[in-house]
Amino acid sequence: MADKSTVLKKPTIPGPGLKNEGVIFFQFIAIAFFTLAELFVRGGTGILTGLVLIVATYGGVAYGRTGTRYATAVTPPIALAVVVLFYTLMTDGIKISRVGVDFVASLASVAPFLIIAALYGWYQFLNEKAKNRPSKGKRATT
Repeated sequence: MADKSTVLKKPTIPGPGLKNEGVIFFQFIAIAFFTLAELFVRGGTGILTGLVLIVATYGGVAYGRTGTRYATAVTPPIALAVVVLFYTLMTDGIKISRVGVDFVASLASVAPFLIIAALYGWYQFLNEKAKNRPSKGKRATT
């Protein structure tokens, strides 16, 4: 029988969750991977990219530390725009009118998902900000 002092303990992860940099990296990689996969397979963005936007926003809220809600709300639309613009420039070249049409069409096809993810992210940010603000009773007594 093993001695209790020789039993290995599982390593603990320091901190309560991802910092801003971790949230941004997680969201950007997830959005980039699935968006590029869908762009290569389908030739456009769609439901897979939309669902990844929502999941990445939820993941940022769920796994981020307190204070990372702003990065969680802001990153998905920027990451999606960067990935789609990069893909469009790589496939169309520098033809301004074609790049513009393809870029706007790709963003428009995931607009409902993007709006839902943005509303959820901003709700979480504003809710956290309101909870951290002192109540009116405490402000009046100080």
